[in-house]
Amino acid sequence: MGDTINILSTRPLDDEILQEASRQGIDIRVLSFIDTAPVQTIEVAEEVEQAALMETVVVFTSMNAVDAVTDILFGHVPDWQIYCIGNTTRKLVADYFGEESIAGTADSAGNLADAIIDGSYADEVFFFCGDQRRDELPDKLKKAGILVNEIVVYETVATPHKLTEPFAGVLFYSPSAVDSFFIHNRLPDHALAFAIGNTTANAIRKYAGNKIIIADEPGKEQLVAKAIEILGNKK
Repeated sequence: MGDTINILSTRPLDDEILQEASRQGIDIRVLSFIDTAPVQTIEVAEEVEQAALMETVVVFTSMNAVDAVTDILFGHVPDWQIYCIGNTTRKLVADYFGEESIAGTADSAGNLADAIIDGSYADEVFFFCGDQRRDELPDKLKKAGILVNEIVVYETVATPHKLTEPFAGVLFYSPSAVDSFFIHNRLPDHALAFAIGNTTANAIRKYAGNKIIIADEPGKEQLVAKAIEILGNKK
């Protein structure tokens, strides 16, 4: 076995993922470059509770939004048709609301908007999101004549760190984390940038000309698997 390859993950990872990487000779350092916090105001709680009284179409593009909304619902399961991003977000939705509540999924916000337009009779949706959400989904829905009730249920805060050690690769999971990383750091010329999706990859391109590798599917497990596959082959 050759030398251990060091890579950085800009968000927390499950222990099983870290152990699997270690078995492949890859040491992953975990350091979060953003933090999220639910918006805990009476106004937001009332908006969520009002939506919970309705039979309506609901959209989640983030696991943080699911966590924030389910905390407010506190065990109540509304009669919602839910469209959500796949993988982690979808699992959280299925665990709380039930598999039958999921009306559609997609691998990006833009594709999710297309799924709603193609597969829903709704002329109105509730979009639970963060304060730094992208425009693509609401813009597409509005252009299709669908009313978007946008409720910001969590906030994203940059937590920048200055790094001193080099990494063979860095894993990025959101444009917000990309922006935070490059406040104090640059990517070494040899380093690979791993992006969870195209939007995150485009954010990286604003700062660096390094080779960018995008996950086959938008999930943290899939991104780590891609890094193991690529960097493991270099050993």
